[in-house]
Amino acid sequence: MGVKMVMGLLVAFFIGFTTQAQDKKAKDLLDKVTAKVKSYENITIDFKYSLNNAKENINQDSKGTVVMKGNQYVLNFMGITKIFDGKKNYTIVPEDEEITISKVDEKDDSAITPSKMLTFFNTGYKFSMDIAQNVSGKKIQYIKLTPTNAKDQRKEILVGIDSKTNNIYNVIEIAKKGTKTTLTVNSFKTNQTLPKNQFTFVASKYPNYYINKLD
Repeated sequence: MGVKMVMGLLVAFFIGFTTQAQDKKAKDLLDKVTAKVKSYENITIDFKYSLNNAKENINQDSKGTVVMKGNQYVLNFMGITKIFDGKKNYTIVPEDEEITISKVDEKDDSAITPSKMLTFFNTGYKFSMDIAQNVSGKKIQYIKLTPTNAKDQRKEILVGIDSKTNNIYNVIEIAKKGTKTTLTVNSFKTNQTLPKNQFTFVASKYPNYYINKLD
């Protein structure tokens, strides 16, 4: 499990669709989710991340949090803190007492930034309505996203939407080789009062850390 993989799943919480010839019901529901997300000033998510592969007897769970506002975020996961202040990424690893600082190139397709989170699934996927399930008193409607690129190692992605709130409940990514990763929302808070320096890296907090500047 890695931070990049988690961010890859988190983008599904901020989806904006402008695709063609897709399932109208799925598109209408996703449009509602997109409109809801855009209405929030900021979002704070406590989540559980699970990785499972029955063939390889892998079953791992981890918890994390992410705070997002505009083109900024702070992610805490597996002991690592990742801050994006809108221009640079700061990856803080307490175990190694090391901080990596790097600029983000918006043109780099592999770079995950909040500005891309509303357009991540615009191309490269077909989507359709899937099953609906009752989970802890909530009606969760799933939408299936199928990669159109045959070389994509993912078989499908399932986005679970709370039918009452139009917020994302979970995201399930299923690989062709059988690995399933699931990101489930434990707590979804919006429009919170955030500290002024929420997305600011303060070097003085880490006096003994080695700082690795990649740019």
